[in-house]
Amino acid sequence: MISVIVPVYKSGKNIWRNVLNSIRSQSYSDLEIILVDDGSPDNCGKICDEMALNDQRIRVIHQKNQGSAAARNAGLAIAQGKYVAFVDSDDTIENGAYLMLHNMIEHYDTDI
Repeated sequence: MISVIVPVYKSGKNIWRNVLNSIRSQSYSDLEIILVDDGSPDNCGKICDEMALNDQRIRVIHQKNQGSAAARNAGLAIAQGKYVAFVDSDDTIENGAYLMLHNMIEHYDTDI
């Protein structure tokens, strides 16, 4: 499994439209998606919770604002995957990216 950690702060509707759709539609589906609401003052936390209701792979952490490094660390603390990926809330992931990375890691027996 790959744990994908997404720190979320003031991302609004872009959370689900862009980054989440690009992660959820990956051809490699053995993903755990961890959304870390870093005390966002807008409705990001609510959107994260709604997305978790619609996809069992999504887990949500709510914390007071501490910055993206602390949000990534909070995600790492609960990650259950063999591998971890970080994606910012304004990024998108090309379809097939995690499948390609997983296959290369396994084929070359890499540890990073």
